[in-house]
This record gives sequence, C-alpha cells and structure tokens, in this order.
Amino acid sequence: MNRFSRRAMLCVAFLGVTLPVPAAAFDLSGAWATEAGLCDRVFMKKGGSVVFTELSDVFGSGFIIEGNRIRGRNARCTIKSRKESGDSVDLVADCATSIMNQSVRFNLKIIDDNNLTRLFPEIQGMTMKYTRCSI
Repeated sequence: MNRFSRRAMLCVAFLGVTLPVPAAAFDLSGAWATEAGLCDRVFMKKGGSVVFTELSDVFGSGFIIEGNRIRGRNARCTIKSRKESGDSVDLVADCATSIMNQSVRFNLKIIDDNNLTRLFPEIQGMTMKYTRCSI
C-alpha cells in the first residue's frame, strides 16, 4: 500500500468517526386523536386504510398522516415543507376543503414517540395535545 492510499484511508476513518450522523426525522405517520381513549370512536379500519368514523367529530379532533399527506375530517393537505429543530417540527401544507384552498402552518412540539402538541402561535397560549392511535 503506498503512502497516498494509507493517508486516504486514515482520512476516511477519521471523518467517519468525527462527523456527526444526521438525526432521523420524527415519524409523523399514523392516526392522531385528541384523546387516546377515544381512538376507536374517531378512527376505524376500512379496506386496509384508516378512515374517520361517521361520528368522529362528536368525540374529538384528529388527523391522519400518510407520507406527505394530512387528512382531517373536512380537509385534505399536502405537506410542502418540513423543518425540524430539536423537539419542534414546523410544517407548511397546502390544504383544501369543500369551500376553499389555503396554505396552513402546523407548529408541532414532540412530547414522545406517540404524543405531540400542536401550537397556535397566532392565538397566544392555545395548544392541542394529540396521541398516536394504534388502529
């Protein structure tokens, strides 16, 4: 092995040890409800997919995230950007309801793998806690 090859291998080994490994993005996939005990009243399985029950809005709020899509009871959104910083995730999504389209910002604070809080910066002090449902 020549001198250059040894130096190159040492550099690669050094960089591999000292460079930080990028953290994995928090997985938001799944069905999220405001009350863990009401998951089965907000969501159900239908044909292999998770959907809202007929009376889901009576039992609380919830949403379903699949890839870059967010489904609410009355809106469908496509995530256009995502920024993570520590335990915060900021999403910008294009959302459509039966009457309008709009860009919506979702500010989320991760509590743990199955709990998060949505913050509403435009309404000081307003938050909503969500729990991931196992359906």
